[in-house]
Order: sequence, then C-alpha cells, then structure tokens
Amino acid sequence: MSNSRGARLGRAIAHAEHNPRVQQVMLHPSLTRPGYWFATVSGLLWGGVLSRGRVHSRGGVLVASPLPKWAFGRGGTTIGAVFLTGGNASDAVLEHEAVHREQWRRYGLWFIPLYLLAGQNPLTNRFEIEAGLERGGYVRGRSARTPKK
Repeated sequence: MSNSRGARLGRAIAHAEHNPRVQQVMLHPSLTRPGYWFATVSGLLWGGVLSRGRVHSRGGVLVASPLPKWAFGRGGTTIGAVFLTGGNASDAVLEHEAVHREQWRRYGLWFIPLYLLAGQNPLTNRFEIEAGLERGGYVRGRSARTPKK
C-alpha cells in the first residue's frame, strides 16, 4: 500500500471513530470481539513459544514472561489479553496493561491502526494516557518526585 493510500485509510479510520453511526457498526462486539480473540490467540502463540510455555494469569491479563527484548516493544506489549514482557510485571504495570486489554476488547483489530495513528510518543498517545502513564512507568508519580526547594 502506498503512503498516500495509507494516509487516506488512517484519516478515514480516525474520522470514523468519532462518528456515532459508524461507531455503532464498526465497534459492535460482533465485529470487534473476533479480532480480540484472534489477537489473544496470536499473543498466546507468540508469547507461549518464546517464553517456553511460561504464561500465567495475573492482574486480569495473561502474562508471557520472560521473553527476549526483541519480542516486544518498550517494557512490554499487550496483544489481545496477553502481556508480552521480559519481566516487567509489577502490579502497577499490570493495571496499566489491563486497560490495554479492555481497549483490545472494545476495538478488536481496529486497535492496531488506531494505536499507530495516536502516535509513538506515549506521553501524547491517548491509549497510553487512558491506561495511566504513571502506572505504565512513563512518568514518575508525585510521591516519587523530589520536592522543589
């Protein structure tokens, strides 16, 4: 697909997401749920193989760990209901990833282009903001900051 086609598709998806009628159809669970399950199965296969079967349920997500660093993005990646990580599985991070699991449930495979359109900077990506930047480890909490003098 050429860049101009990709850009047009991206704009169409972004526009459609804000149109209530289109949302009713595109985000209907009968369309999004199969994508969520497909993503979950894909995440289980990827994570299960690379973690040598070390997948467990914790904090509302399936955690596949430890994985090699090249197998996921940043500190970990949620695909469907599966969190792929090298070992970054604190309670706070799992709360953050549980929100991403719910985003996958809501959007199904639409989540992929929507997430990419939201941008790679987690501080401005609306899906990362919704999941909680502090819990995701993108910003430090107020209690962890040194007070100004």
